[in-house]
Amino acid sequence: MRRRTLLTNGVAGAALATLPIGVKAQGLTKMTIATGVDPAFSQFYVAKEAGLFEKNGLDVTINTGPSGSAMVPFLVNNQVQAAYGSDLAGVINHQVDNNIVAVADGTYLAKWESVIGRNVDSLEALKGKKVGVAFGTGAEIFWRRLLANRKLNPADYTLVNVEAPEMLAAIERGDIDAFAVWEPWPTRTLMSVKNTKVLATADGIYNNINFIYMNRGWIEQNRATAEKFIKALCEANDIIEKDRPAATKQVAKFLKMPVELATELMPKLEFDMNWKPRSLEAIKDSEHLLADQKKLKAPLDYSKYVYMDLLKAVRPKAVEIKELPK
Repeated sequence: MRRRTLLTNGVAGAALATLPIGVKAQGLTKMTIATGVDPAFSQFYVAKEAGLFEKNGLDVTINTGPSGSAMVPFLVNNQVQAAYGSDLAGVINHQVDNNIVAVADGTYLAKWESVIGRNVDSLEALKGKKVGVAFGTGAEIFWRRLLANRKLNPADYTLVNVEAPEMLAAIERGDIDAFAVWEPWPTRTLMSVKNTKVLATADGIYNNINFIYMNRGWIEQNRATAEKFIKALCEANDIIEKDRPAATKQVAKFLKMPVELATELMPKLEFDMNWKPRSLEAIKDSEHLLADQKKLKAPLDYSKYVYMDLLKAVRPKAVEIKELPK
């Protein structure tokens, strides 16, 4: 995969590169990790801004892209050593390379996704119009489940594959009439594009989970480093839970986002760093969607995909799952 530099929402990602295992800089072990640019990935940002990676002996570069899900494929061949993306992205990429594993349930998106329309008043009024969805992300599951919940026919809508950061501009230009996506893009659009409104929210319909992913082969060759990485994220999660104002400022600083906007968005998320039964339910949802779309190559082997060992070593009480699905 070619190297590239990504620029999204004012946050520049450094050129992706494969790091030699065990390389150190000034006594710190180098890692490159990747995710998107919204508060749903806050543990990455807080660990960086609060110096928790360095505290745990790591020199971490964070690459950012249009979504967390878009960055998960870079785990193939260890182009990055960890990624943070949707439940669906993990299952999709595990089919490409079964070394890609979910190592922790990172964030539960409680009130995070919605459908925004322009010059339309309802989902029914969208029939025959173009709806932007970032394919292969949790937003795709949300959109399909929303239609099923409302007993609407998916064939009545024209889906357009649009990356989340492009949706605001796309709806403003008239390239799409609506979009289904996660924050902060709905709030940003409502604030800046005339005649836009919320047509539906994910409340009671779909609350997806963002997982932290790593490469099993890399973990096995760098077990101590992998544990230090998870420990830093758990400590970041502690800051988010115990000192939300400080964490919000760190997130806003990393994302170059107004702190007022970050303050509004953070309460819509539950920050986890655990493994719970609902973690498995989210994975099952993704598996079933891919199966319905005839995109599932084989039934998911949970023993190969769900990798709880790192979190068990660092925070054993955070692992509530006793048995994986057969």
